[in-house]
Amino acid sequence: MRLGMVTYLWGAEWDLPTLLKRCQQARFEGVELRSTHKHGVEIALTDEQRKQVRGQFEEAGVEFVGPGSACEYHSPDPAVVRKNIEETKQFLELSHDLGGTGVKVRPNGFVKDEDRRVTIERIGKALHECGECASGFGQEVRVEVHGPGTQELGVMRQIMQVADHPQVVVCWNSNPGEVVEGSVKANFELVADKLGQTMHIHDLFDRAYPYRELFGLLKQRNYDGFLLSESPATADPEKVMNYYRAMFDLLVEVSG
Repeated sequence: MRLGMVTYLWGAEWDLPTLLKRCQQARFEGVELRSTHKHGVEIALTDEQRKQVRGQFEEAGVEFVGPGSACEYHSPDPAVVRKNIEETKQFLELSHDLGGTGVKVRPNGFVKDEDRRVTIERIGKALHECGECASGFGQEVRVEVHGPGTQELGVMRQIMQVADHPQVVVCWNSNPGEVVEGSVKANFELVADKLGQTMHIHDLFDRAYPYRELFGLLKQRNYDGFLLSESPATADPEKVMNYYRAMFDLLVEVSG
């Protein structure tokens, strides 16, 4: 298991050189770049700019895990769904050009007064098309466990069944609702066979979430992907990143 971060709260206001330097210093091995944040790595980059960004990651020895998009496919408006599919394809090409391995997307809830099965079908079919594109670029479509109702793991399993594509995978999100009677095992097993190369983790000291159990479940499956910190904002990110690295290493050592 490898430690990385999402530029959501800690890194939202860091430019790319600052981000890479702080990851080097705290031994964070990879980064998912959330779209629209200060790093400026977006689908509008020219070919030359893409080469420059890729070179910066390679020089720093930090892996570009992939873009973190806000693409979603639940809308009942076909034009909105189509726009999101086409944008996903652009992010997949960007990820490929920068040396990444996949793009984070999400469901973002159900449509009011619409049968849930209809929404699930719409999301799943859109993801299948994205998966077809991802195959051509050697990428994953990483579906974050996200959104009111859609973050239920039973729903995520149904979405995956409709999507039915090997490049469409689940990005575990360490949500409180995954915990049942102190354990995530039952929910974990619903999607364990569809986990991709990234997962999101949060405050590792949060006693309400059984991170030690989660790490143990991952070790049992010989998981070798990235666990990406999407942790609360802090006034001293450099110090907290070092503490976080130490906590991560300890959990890897003692779990399972």
